[in-house]
Parts: sequence; C-alpha cells; structure tokens
Amino acid sequence: MNELLQDLKFRGLINQVTDEAGLEELLNKESIKLYSGFDPTADSLHIGHMLPILTLKRFQLAGHHPIALVGGATGLIGDPSGKKAERTLNTEDIVQQWSDSIKNQLSRFLDFEAEVNPAEIANNFEWLGKMTITEFLRDVGKNFSINYMLAKDSVKTRIESGISFSEFTYMILQSYDFLKLYKNEHCKLQIGGSDQWGNITAGLELIRRTETDAKAFGLTIPLVTKADGTKFGKTEGGAVWLDREKTSPYEFYQFWINADDRDVVKYLKYFTFLSHEEINALEKEVQDAPEKRAVHKRLAEEVTAMVHGREALDQAIRISAALFSGDIKALTGEEIKQGFKDVPTHEASAKDIGLIDLLIEAGVSPSKRQAREDVSNGAIYINGERQQDLNYVLQGEDRIDDEFTIIRRGKKKYTMVKY
Repeated sequence: MNELLQDLKFRGLINQVTDEAGLEELLNKESIKLYSGFDPTADSLHIGHMLPILTLKRFQLAGHHPIALVGGATGLIGDPSGKKAERTLNTEDIVQQWSDSIKNQLSRFLDFEAEVNPAEIANNFEWLGKMTITEFLRDVGKNFSINYMLAKDSVKTRIESGISFSEFTYMILQSYDFLKLYKNEHCKLQIGGSDQWGNITAGLELIRRTETDAKAFGLTIPLVTKADGTKFGKTEGGAVWLDREKTSPYEFYQFWINADDRDVVKYLKYFTFLSHEEINALEKEVQDAPEKRAVHKRLAEEVTAMVHGREALDQAIRISAALFSGDIKALTGEEIKQGFKDVPTHEASAKDIGLIDLLIEAGVSPSKRQAREDVSNGAIYINGERQQDLNYVLQGEDRIDDEFTIIRRGKKKYTMVKY
C-alpha cells in the first residue's frame, strides 16, 4: 500500500474515499495537488479545523502540493452541512478581514516557501466574486438536478426546519471551486470532514460532466468525537481557538493535558507527527500506568509547541507548575494574565492597602469580622504565601510586575487584584 495512505489509515484519518485503488495508483505515480477549504466564519480557526490542516501537511511532507482554499465567497453564503439552522450572514469587509486572519494562521502549519513542493493559498472570491448570476445559473447550475441536491444529507436534514435558497446553492458553489482548481491548478483531490462528503462528491460530479476523461478524487476525515459524549474543542469558556488572544497558550495546553484517558491515544494519532512506534509505546504506557498521565503531557506538549511555538509551551508548563505548587510569585505579569484569565478580578482603590480592607473591597470575605477570621485562621494567601497578620499592608513586593496580586481564600477561591 502507498506509504502515505498506510499512515493515514494507522491514524484513523480516512473516513471515506471515492476510489481508494485509483487514488493509491495516482499517489504512487506522481506528486499531486490537493485542497481543503476553510470558510471564514470567525476571525480565527479553532482546533476542529486542525485535522484537515494537518492532513494537508501530511500530504506535503510526503511530497505533494496542498492548496489551502480560503472561502472568501462561500463564507458570505454559509455551509448548511452539520448545521440545524441558518447561519448569520456577515458583511463583505468582515469576511475579508477574517480571510486574512485565516491565511496567517494556515502559514503556521503549511510551508508556503518550500522550494520543492510549496503549499499554496487560494481564495474562491477571486472567481466566484466575479461571476454573474446568469453565468452561475447557465454554466454551473444546469449541471445539478433538484432531485440530486435534495438527496444530499446536508440538504435533506434541513428540509423540515427550513433552508434558504442561498444555503441550498452552497453545494454548487463548492463544486465549482473543485472544478476551477481542477482546470486551472490540475488539483485532483479534495479532502474535508465527513460532513463534507456530499459537497465533495457533487464537485466530482461537476468535473465528470464538464471535463473530458477527467479523473479526480475525494477523501473525508472523521469528525472528532469525545469519549464522554461532549463536543470536541469546547470548554466551559467556549471554543478552543488557534488565536492566542482568544485561547491563551496555557488554556490551550490545559485542554490537551486534561483529555480523557479513552481519547488520548486517538488524539496522538490525529494531531501529532510522532512515529507509529512511539505512539504504540505511549499507548502501552496509558494501559500500564494511566495515573502518571505522561502520555497526556506528551500530547499537550506536541500540539501546543506546534500551534504556539516552544517558548509559549515552556510558559504554559511554568504556569501549570506554579499553580500546582502554589508558587505564584514565580510567574510574570503576562503569565498571571493567562493562568488567572477566568477568575474574579478586582481593581484596587490604592496600591498600598490594608489586607483586611482589600478582602472586603474585593469581595473575598463578606464582612470585616469574617475577613479577620479568615486571616487569623490561615485561610488567606497572597501570591501563594499564607498571611496571618491582621495589620498587614500590601506593598510593592506583593505586586507582580507592579500590576497584579493574587489573593486565595481556602484551597480554590482565587481573586486577581489589578492596580
């Protein structure tokens, strides 16, 4: 079997292929161009997008030419696949901004400067944005029967709840993307999540109908699921984004290190480039010593370093260690922002303030009497250090980077004081 396909199968990355034998023959014979599309529905990609991106990267490492297609036009319409309701439409300038952000994020994973088989960026607004409605209906729409489109799951599942004509035509727009890349770039393979199967096969049908002796292929990747039934890529704070301003490297690291034991090996296969031998060894480690969580740590390190870089990974590890040990003073102001992003925050009325007054002002203790009891009983910590002096006044040494103080009451109740 072709070495790349063998690797994809080992990692569980093949859900469906239109013609596996034909694709294997093609991959053995030549270096091909393939693409996957990314609609700008937000200002950042999230970890749900990583699987198709990393699959493109695996093809590039195997000597093929990936094309990352940013949906500057299709992002204005909205893909009904996997959605129970109509998407909210965004303005053209917003979609353009988001398209630019996505281009920058894709460059972290794909090598657009490689000398031998560089990746390429394309934007379907370049051709769909120029097409007139007459051209669209006459040259493209005529190749699709209503019955054919209604049979597709992306449409069928929305018929009862309702689907607009705009979203109904999304399949045709994506099909035209494949045809355009096939004709202009000799792109012979489209990959995407399993929810894209209908759109991908529609593109292949359009190529078959309009091009003589055409041979193109489609491959889908499984949608990532979690063993506990919750949605992959979601936390209490929302989606796990690739943009560090939306999801900090520390939060990103914590998402992976807290993976369910039942998922960790699957995630190693999906999201890392570790060898088969190393993954098999780590799988045995999960079975033999799950309490050590060494495999979770390795997963978190590999993915965080790949997305945010080694420096950000080291920072995430430092924050985790400091929070575990209680040594808050070891952190910088930037690390405090990351580690305590979601705790209650209080703006101090003064820099040098009595501890009892601060506890009441910040809402750490409900009354002066309770604040005194908390301090006397040893329940109050300043930057990880217990403070039992009722007359203590916080000063410069208690301000990390002259910006923050972390107050802890008991074992888990944190408050971040800002100056």
